[in-house]
Amino acid sequence: MDYLGIDVSCAVGSLSHGHFPDKDCLLPLISKLLGYAIVAASTIVKLPQILKILNHKSVRGLSMISFELEVVGYTVALAYCLHNGLPFSAYGELLFLLIQALVLVSIIYYFSQPMGAKTWIRPLLYCAVAPTILAGQINPLLFEALYASQHAIFLFARIPQIWKNFTSKSTGELSFLTSFMNFGGSMVRVFTSIQENAPTSVILGSALGVATNFAILSQIVLYQKPRAGEEKKTK
Repeated sequence: MDYLGIDVSCAVGSLSHGHFPDKDCLLPLISKLLGYAIVAASTIVKLPQILKILNHKSVRGLSMISFELEVVGYTVALAYCLHNGLPFSAYGELLFLLIQALVLVSIIYYFSQPMGAKTWIRPLLYCAVAPTILAGQINPLLFEALYASQHAIFLFARIPQIWKNFTSKSTGELSFLTSFMNFGGSMVRVFTSIQENAPTSVILGSALGVATNFAILSQIVLYQKPRAGEEKKTK
């Protein structure tokens, strides 16, 4: 009995005989179910952040470079998982997160006008390079090195936002719901990555996500009252 790559035969067999499924049967099943749950939740995880910006017509307190680096990180991670044949349940959320991250960055650009010429170089460079990376048309050794660096990319994507929150003692227009789902998703992904026998680098990336997302979530709780007079545009 196999549905969407989930083998439920052992669990059904145990239950039909009046026995609770053992650990070796239950953990892989839970991992698969949680994996697809993350993929489903990822389709809306950044929606609260997008709606908050649109409703307030402000990107106050948001670090533009943080959101740009997120896009780069999602692109590299998605390309790596695609071309290494990992099951969709192990990485599917990256596709939806990338799409939403691109929408989010576009909105931040819109509410950050006017932007200088130097700022536009980054999205133009991304548009030129991203298709090649997603198509996997690069040297395999370079691909591995690029993927290894994406953990640093995600780390440095969080640091500017964490520092901005700390120095201003405010989280501006950051969405609590989006940050909470990011944190929860990272925790679950550590478990599913281990169960799916994902590379150590994948597990490490998820663990870093837990730490950095927890830091931002804690700041939102700590600095829940925004300071008046802050700039409405990112720097």
